[in-house]
Amino acid sequence: MTRSIILPLLLLSTVTTSAQDRFASSIERGADRIEPQCIAWRRDLHAAPELGNRESRTAKLIADHLRALGFDVQEGVAHTGVVGILRGGKPGAVVGLRADMDGLPVTERTDVPFASKVRTQYNGQEVGVMHACGHDSHVAMLLAVADVLAPLKKDLPGTVKFIFQPSEEGAPAGEEGGAALMIKEGVLDNPKVDALFGLHINAQTPVGTIRYRAEGMMAAADWFHITIKGKQSHGAQPWMGIDPVVIGAQIINGLQTIVSRQSELTKNAVVISTTMVQAGVRENIIPEQVVLSGTIRTLDKLMQQDVLQRVTRTAEHIAEASGATATVTFEHKTLVTYNDPKLTEQMLPSLRKAAANVQLMEAVTGAEDFSFFGDKVPSLFLYVGGMPKDADPKSTAAHHTPDFYLDESGFKTGIKAFCYMVTDYLAAAAKKK
Repeated sequence: MTRSIILPLLLLSTVTTSAQDRFASSIERGADRIEPQCIAWRRDLHAAPELGNRESRTAKLIADHLRALGFDVQEGVAHTGVVGILRGGKPGAVVGLRADMDGLPVTERTDVPFASKVRTQYNGQEVGVMHACGHDSHVAMLLAVADVLAPLKKDLPGTVKFIFQPSEEGAPAGEEGGAALMIKEGVLDNPKVDALFGLHINAQTPVGTIRYRAEGMMAAADWFHITIKGKQSHGAQPWMGIDPVVIGAQIINGLQTIVSRQSELTKNAVVISTTMVQAGVRENIIPEQVVLSGTIRTLDKLMQQDVLQRVTRTAEHIAEASGATATVTFEHKTLVTYNDPKLTEQMLPSLRKAAANVQLMEAVTGAEDFSFFGDKVPSLFLYVGGMPKDADPKSTAAHHTPDFYLDESGFKTGIKAFCYMVTDYLAAAAKKK
């Protein structure tokens, strides 16, 4: 290689390193500066949670802050979603960052001073509303990231798209919502997103820790409904009818053999849980119909298809053997949350800047609406610690429960993880050009 070629390459490397050093310094200072405000945002949102597709107050808070920072802001995406665009001073790639916004129909039982007292109607019932999964912290962290990155605008070689998503927990009955609807409405276009990052605070992961996994990280979630039709009879004369309750019990047991005897569990996990049984109105009447409902979790697309077929076949044939019929329907709630292997490997140095403890995790059978984004663009989804360091993960309250609790000192790790992934990804993309 000639001297005339070597010198420009060395100069480019020096300039790139210098820019990254400036980004790192700004990110560290910015995360320290914004942490108290991040906690304040989280507490405000926690005290005023809103259910999916109803996050109007949350959306206004987000939009107002992004506009104050000078972002291009779009509201009303997928009902209440907000998209903010930070255009860097230099051309380059487009990175998306996502935070979910909705609370859950859970009545809070914690004694924190900002505990939710909100009540509303959900599926015809009066319920409490709580941020029992940490979405309030996700919104607060992403607002903080916007605040940290905004002063770096002129030096950013590309664009950052901030995606605040409603209804991650599922849209109300009869409505569309969540990531699928945002994608349908074009959230990944104009400008087109090249890579997308998301994170989830985790109450069983110590603060200061990031957990990740390449490929399948979280499960696809399918809900099933099995309607069994028999023949009604007096409870004292079961031979006069066809008992769908007994058939339903046989089907419940039969579904478990799909997991224990028919699925290749050394390849990936499978979970089938029957969680609802609707049957009968009186003790001495064998009903005509029983409805079984539940959830199926899989971590592999081909296994998912196979399990769904087996559920249908098992239910139909068990019912047929007793002279009844079974009709099986599915609701496909999420896909497998899939982390692009190359992107995951590329971002590991960025994660190690954000946290001293970066761990490879096992796949989990929980599910995430983020999976729809990962199906469209290379994506990476992370767990960020929200459990006090001296706590026992086996005794801390689980997500989606009334006692769910987060250590707010973990938020800074999430802020820095987002910021380093953005600046490092954009810098690497610019260098390739």
